[in-house]
Amino acid sequence: MSHIIHRNLHQPPPVAVRASGITVTDSSGREYIDASGGAAVSSLGHAHPEVLAAMHAQIDRNAYAHTAFFTCEAAEQLAARLAADAPGDLDHVYLVSGGSEAMETALKLARQYWLEEGQPQRSVFIARRQSYHGNTLGALAVGGNEWRRAPFAPLLVDVPRVSPCYEYRERTDGQSTADYTAALLRELEHAILAAGPENVIGFVAETVVGATAGAVPPTPGYFRGVRKLCDQYGLLLILDEVMCGMGRCGTLYAFEQEGVLPDLVVLGKGLGAGYQPIGAVLARQHIVQRLRDGSGAFQHGHTYMGHPVAAAAALAVQNVIRRDNLLGAVIVRGAALRRMLRDAFGEHPHVGDIRGRGLLIGLELVKDRDSKAPFDPMRRLHAAIKEEAMARGLMVYPMGGTIDGRRGDHVLLAPPFIASEAQLAEITSRLADTFTSVLSRR
Repeated sequence: MSHIIHRNLHQPPPVAVRASGITVTDSSGREYIDASGGAAVSSLGHAHPEVLAAMHAQIDRNAYAHTAFFTCEAAEQLAARLAADAPGDLDHVYLVSGGSEAMETALKLARQYWLEEGQPQRSVFIARRQSYHGNTLGALAVGGNEWRRAPFAPLLVDVPRVSPCYEYRERTDGQSTADYTAALLRELEHAILAAGPENVIGFVAETVVGATAGAVPPTPGYFRGVRKLCDQYGLLLILDEVMCGMGRCGTLYAFEQEGVLPDLVVLGKGLGAGYQPIGAVLARQHIVQRLRDGSGAFQHGHTYMGHPVAAAAALAVQNVIRRDNLLGAVIVRGAALRRMLRDAFGEHPHVGDIRGRGLLIGLELVKDRDSKAPFDPMRRLHAAIKEEAMARGLMVYPMGGTIDGRRGDHVLLAPPFIASEAQLAEITSRLADTFTSVLSRR
């Protein structure tokens, strides 16, 4: 009997004993195609020799140095790499141990910025429904994933929420995309005015929504409108790119495709591609300069922030992505995968939408395509799909509650950037067999 508190206490997972490329092997010898990168993490696949070598070399130099006493070359070089590759003046980096930690960091940094600006009354974040920003209490509070929030709701600060930018579900018949976008921006403006702009710290959003709603991209002009409102009312724009960033959508930072510059951007997952736990916050010049001119310190910290081995691994990941032009590969392979999925499921009676960017793709499942009616939540379709896919040697990332936290099912695909077209075709084939098996059951 395992002594680990597993995610599912009734069904311990298989034991992974080996991984290479885009496959994982368990203790019984069964191989699984990692079509979701774990949770959109493994952008370089598994056992990349250069990343492993960088980790070994760093361990030989120094495995740990507490940031209250030292910095390290790997962390300095990683921060320089991220700053050099980021647009505009997003050139200050705070390294932590994962996405949730990074979101907590961004929230606290944003709050301290306003304190040092002499505006201590600012205590409100505005966020969106059907979002996910992490599983720590602050991140849960700003997140809109109702299933994850519900057990801990009494512990969470109140956060006003506006509608997600979810065109497939929420744009009405006869409403143009431009009109739908304008309505979302009016709703955000009303929320800002209702809270009082002088009380609002900032607006928090995923550039491309990840696990909660399944690779939902913004409509054209949405984030330009958001940025304009933030500037008009003096709010910070905080973009969560833990899942969609670091090349997953075809540009290193997903917001590059929106023509905006956030004040803070939150990174994780693909930053280190799973080789070590790491996350980061990038901040613009004016944020850090305000602290430098004021207290001179960010009142925050974690034991393992700026960890040398994690930084070395992430630096190697980013160098490989740059050297091997993997952002271009994401664009090409993403287009190929979407084409394969459209060929396989474009007319499928129970696939309502195929969406996403780059190699972050979601398929929303429906009981009826015309009405977009979801399956009964009691059926737990997403769970059945995960179980059946694993039985067929395929790792995908299904979720329920796509529409409102209770209704709706989707499957998220996020294969490694190194996947070949043949491997993408095999992913599509196994997913089709999975859907056929699960959806034929009564």
